[in-house]
Amino acid sequence: MGSFAIVWVGLVFVALSGISFYVIPKTWDQTLWRTCLIMTYVCVYLMWAVTYMAQLHPLIAPQRSDLKIEH
Repeated sequence: MGSFAIVWVGLVFVALSGISFYVIPKTWDQTLWRTCLIMTYVCVYLMWAVTYMAQLHPLIAPQRSDLKIEH
């Protein structure tokens, strides 16, 4: 499920970017709105992907603190 979730969520954000590209009304600041929305989707996806992958493969393994150390 690990890498499949990243791909599927990525496809959802690509779809949202495509939809927002065509749904924005034609005004004088259309390019600004498109850029802001697509950059927002990219940043949200990257933050989610980094957090998700950090939970899948932690750098430091959790250790129990209630165990006695035996010599």
